[in-house]
Amino acid sequence: MRVVFAGTPAPAVPALRALLDSPRHDVVAVVTRPDAPAGRGRTLTRSPVGALADEHGLEVLTPARASDPDFLARLAELAPDCCPVVAYGALLPEKALAVPRHGWINLHFSLLPAWRGAAPVQAAIRHGDEITGATTFRIVPELDAGPAFGVVTEEVRADDTAGALLERLSVSGAELLVKTLDGIEDGTLHAEEQPTENVSYAPKVTAEDAKVDFAAPAQAVDRMIRSVTPDPGAWAWLGQERFKLGPVSVVDTEDLQPGELLLQRRRVLVGTATTAVELGEVQARGKKRMAATDWARGAHIEQGLKLQ
Repeated sequence: MRVVFAGTPAPAVPALRALLDSPRHDVVAVVTRPDAPAGRGRTLTRSPVGALADEHGLEVLTPARASDPDFLARLAELAPDCCPVVAYGALLPEKALAVPRHGWINLHFSLLPAWRGAAPVQAAIRHGDEITGATTFRIVPELDAGPAFGVVTEEVRADDTAGALLERLSVSGAELLVKTLDGIEDGTLHAEEQPTENVSYAPKVTAEDAKVDFAAPAQAVDRMIRSVTPDPGAWAWLGQERFKLGPVSVVDTEDLQPGELLLQRRRVLVGTATTAVELGEVQARGKKRMAATDWARGAHIEQGLKLQ
């Protein structure tokens, strides 16, 4: 099958690799977001998907918008049978959707119709889902609502961060995507409409969404922090200074007020609405992450201060 792959961030790379390794599919070009400033020098940098495409000598298309006439014209010239998509990061107009005869097949990191939208993995962790997964479906104008081809499931572990869970899903999802394209090419796999019940949405997580609310129960604090690790990263105020927080552990101490700090010899505890949590790593603005005990000693944190 002749394909044009669309994707941008690192979680899309395993899928592109799997398609490049597949003897049944010919990747003729890659569509990715335009080069963006990165690092301290804000140097224009190719996306992870674009960088892999460059390594393999593939044509890389970086339209500012997928509705750009030049892009649509080149896509039509490439004449793909199918366009697999993983986290491309831009809306696809109907003129683009109409080009490949088998459509655009998206790999989405949830068990649709649960958690349609930009941040399904974060939502699954934050809401305490025990099982999640990935789904392949044909893209339609409505958000993540197209008919589905297949799923793969994945257990959400008690210590999973969004980064760790997404890494596993990107690998198992890559296998699912290749099998989906195999079945489409063979004519043995047909899409089925998604259920209309139990639809949920997972909008993009902003930095403001990642502020920790220690007035919530300890389990909710734990899940929320893991759901935004590594990006955008959980944070809280201590006085006038803002600190990033790594994953925490729930402990049995119950006599702390929400946000109240308790310094012990080998750990730093913070109160919540229920039991306390033990801080893992803390990062001050402009500094490296460090163990919470080292941070507390170095910053001369006094007993009873509150994270807010």
